[in-house]
Amino acid sequence: MYEEIQNYYEQLVVERIRRLAAEGETPNSDDDYLEDVACVALNQLPARYVRHKVDLVFYMPSEERFQMMNAVEEAVKTAIEYVEQHRGTSRPNTYAG
Repeated sequence: MYEEIQNYYEQLVVERIRRLAAEGETPNSDDDYLEDVACVALNQLPARYVRHKVDLVFYMPSEERFQMMNAVEEAVKTAIEYVEQHRGTSRPNTYAG
């Protein structure tokens, strides 16, 4: 029960981060770093829970889809900057908290 419910923004954020990492556009590409970026980005976005992603995309107006993609792009950009500023300097793969 509830296994199909998911936050649609998670998919969008992960896809954006993977694309940036594949293109060498992230300062670091290790999994811990990218997961930190994803968490920070997702905390900036509203939750958008769906059962079937195909239904959401099919019924969503193109303007709303465009706004979501822009929001994801901005959230990921801000998250990369935040994670870069807050990672430990003596251990760059850790959070400086």
